[in-house]
Amino acid sequence: MTRTAWGIGLATISTLDDTVLDTWYPSPALGEPGPASPFDVPAAVAALESSDPTRRVARTVVRTTIDLDAPPESAQDAYLRLHLLSHRLVTPNSIALDGIFARLANVVWTSAGPCSPVDFETTRALLQAHHPGLTVHGVDKFPRMTDYVLPDGVRIADASRVRLGAYLAPGTTVMHEGFVNFNAGSLGVAMIEGRVSQGVVIDDGTDIGGGASIMGTLSGGGTARVVIGRRSLLGANAGLGISLGDDCVVEAGLYVTAGTKVTVLGDRQALETLSTAVPDLATARRDEAGRPVVSARTLSGVDNVLFRRNSLTGGVEVLPRATRTVELNAALHAQ
Repeated sequence: MTRTAWGIGLATISTLDDTVLDTWYPSPALGEPGPASPFDVPAAVAALESSDPTRRVARTVVRTTIDLDAPPESAQDAYLRLHLLSHRLVTPNSIALDGIFARLANVVWTSAGPCSPVDFETTRALLQAHHPGLTVHGVDKFPRMTDYVLPDGVRIADASRVRLGAYLAPGTTVMHEGFVNFNAGSLGVAMIEGRVSQGVVIDDGTDIGGGASIMGTLSGGGTARVVIGRRSLLGANAGLGISLGDDCVVEAGLYVTAGTKVTVLGDRQALETLSTAVPDLATARRDEAGRPVVSARTLSGVDNVLFRRNSLTGGVEVLPRATRTVELNAALHAQ
């Protein structure tokens, strides 16, 4: 079956070259528009249709229906997908986003609204008469999420750090140095003080420490999607290129990639328990002390493990955490 979605939006179009700069969908919906969801334009949206000669744009109502499993066909199509994600109608990695960069134009995001980068210095001069404190927030293909969607139950300390298309579950806090890209985010209560890259999903009760970074799939990051389970902690300034299961910890300052060589510690019982989740552990090569040494990708997604660096040898070690868990400060996430 074809999975569809639709929306009535307001598109901003440059009068210089007819480029679609953005499209805002106040109430996107899944399925086909029909008798129960008429494709009539809300009066509040229709009233916003206008021409702005100082910003050199026109704003026009658009009606968009898309196939969620086909790549985006236009800028309006791409913006509808990003809205669906930020409205929490679809989860990250569940809809087609192939080629989305080609569908989106570079835009000058200003305090007066989106502008074309074409001859922008003239546009800036025109705007100064009506907006003497004009600020250019950036030049990019993706806008800030909060300029289009404000999901309930979240805290975002710096709106410029969360792109449209981010998925933030209720109870999520994004601190000043946190960053959440499009098609990424949290599935439950979470503390984000580090970087959640495109395609990355973190689960309920998890903490991404200050300055930490999670490897995404853009700019040569590969195709594997990183998932972090429940009640896990990525320590401050740590990095991660593999998935974590539930109740895991990566020590502060440690970057673990798929190829990182890891020495597995623990008593015989702990290793036997770990071997049930990692069958390759039994046949792994051993170090001089007889301990298994594996690539970190072997442990991707395994529950209840701690990754740390040996302060004497510099080697990366992993050991079982038994029943220990990570607990967030409930007062910081109360709605």
